Amino acid sequence: MSDLEIGIAGFVILFLLLGIRMPVGTAMLIVGTVGIWIIHPRGETAAIATLGGEIFSISTVYSLTILPLFILMGNLAGISGMSRDLYDAAHAWFGHFRGGLASSTIIGCAGFSALSGSSLASAVTMGRVALPEMKRYNYDDALATGSIAAGGTLGILIPPSAGFVIYAILTEESIGRLFMAGVLPGIMLSSLFILAIWIKVIINPDLAPTSATKLPFLQRLGSLRQASWIIGIIVVTIGGIYGGVFDAVEAAAMGAFLSFLVCIIRKTTSARALMEAVSHTLRSTATTFYILMGAFVFTPFVALSGIPTALTDWLGTLDASPYTILIICLVFFIILGTFLEGFAILILALPLVQPIMEGYGLDMIWFGVMMVIVLEMGLISPPVGINVFVVKGIAPDVPMNTIFRGIWPFWFAMLAAIAILLIFPQIALFLPNTMFN
Repeated sequence: MSDLEIGIAGFVILFLLLGIRMPVGTAMLIVGTVGIWIIHPRGETAAIATLGGEIFSISTVYSLTILPLFILMGNLAGISGMSRDLYDAAHAWFGHFRGGLASSTIIGCAGFSALSGSSLASAVTMGRVALPEMKRYNYDDALATGSIAAGGTLGILIPPSAGFVIYAILTEESIGRLFMAGVLPGIMLSSLFILAIWIKVIINPDLAPTSATKLPFLQRLGSLRQASWIIGIIVVTIGGIYGGVFDAVEAAAMGAFLSFLVCIIRKTTSARALMEAVSHTLRSTATTFYILMGAFVFTPFVALSGIPTALTDWLGTLDASPYTILIICLVFFIILGTFLEGFAILILALPLVQPIMEGYGLDMIWFGVMMVIVLEMGLISPPVGINVFVVKGIAPDVPMNTIFRGIWPFWFAMLAAIAILLIFPQIALFLPNTMFN
């Protein structure tokens, strides 16, 4: 067999292993190590050296310390009650509009995403707060659960984003630039979600039959004061990165410290709650690191097989424009998102498409933002749709097909966001370009 055929066989075996639910990190470690053993002239020596060297290398990357710090910050924000304060503030300002509670959920998810960096954490935390309120006002189950599942996906677009961190490590791009690139698209996508809700309730008012009572202006101002803790932490961390006060890792450390400080000031934490937060942080961090270790062993195998070069040469024969190639890649990722988890798509696809994107002179920061939005689409796409299963866990009485029915307006809103970014790339590039001149 040629190296190219071995590489293709490796991908087939990898998909088979993923199909039988083998952990992504384990599957890539196995296929990558065996593949290098077969292809490399030094065989066993090269495979073992790559396995040991890459695992040690990824575990000592300084920039990856951002992951446990931001995960801890999100967990502490949940313990302190800041997530509830944020939803209450959004509820106070928008709850009296038709569909306002669903819109408040989107705003709450967007704000909490700026602390947690996790789509699952955003969906679970805000879902537990928002779902009882929407049920109390007789919201349609599809609209209620769909808004929670979709709002949670903002966790991997609005900084800090675990998706951007992994993308930065794999492509050797700046984490700070990627974080800044996600701010305006995150605001835009949140607005598109709210627009989708308003259109749905205008077409069918029965989806949100009742609204909350409009609160007095002073009371609404009071809700903002209550949410000032979480707003302040977001301003300090994201604003600090943009202003060059500290880098992304230092911002994560500052955010975790401030969240812990709020827990102490509010006296909302206990030894048991703190241990659970630390335990969850360690489990999430270990899982992410294990996936990255597998990726850094699998990537050299892909390079040795010659698949990226062959794919680039084949695309060159199509004589297509860079935008056409970009759209083809994005459509391919959308299809992958229907049956693969987001991090797996990042790790499997980037070694193949990065040389192509760079060869066509496309900005990898801009491409990263669109790729993360595609991963968001995968989080709510059937049949995998991890966020849908998370929402099912907090709404066990709602059928799965009802939740999936509720996500489609938001799925098309994400598609619209990608189209807008294709036409106006400066939406993603404005902040990182002004930040780094």
